[in-house]
Amino acid sequence: MKFSLLIALLSAFALTSCEIDQPPPQRRRPAPRYPAAQQSQYPAQPQPFPQDGVAPAPSVPPSDIAQEPQSAPAPAAVPPTAKGDYPYGVPVPGKAGFVRSPYSPDKMTDVRGYAPGTEVKDPYTGKIFLVP
Repeated sequence: MKFSLLIALLSAFALTSCEIDQPPPQRRRPAPRYPAAQQSQYPAQPQPFPQDGVAPAPSVPPSDIAQEPQSAPAPAAVPPTAKGDYPYGVPVPGKAGFVRSPYSPDKMTDVRGYAPGTEVKDPYTGKIFLVP
């Protein structure tokens, strides 16, 4: 009895799996209809520079040039510090990757992963020193 029930189920499964499904109908979308290119109601704007690469000289009356106020002189810029201006940290003996900062010699700073000569900020003082 169990065998005949198993055979009946397998044959029903085989018959249903042989059925060919029709693919769903494909819907065709209509092609978009764009309006024909129309003339714009405004004329094309002139370009600021001609195509040959030469810019026309601005026409400024000489009276306007004499009336322009003179600008104040720029403040003196602080020259950037060079790498040689920073002191080097001191390596801690017996602890690779740790240095003592020249600004806080009683505390160690972890510089593992930094290349020698890299600028590092001392976490205790905020000042910059170089990795030895």
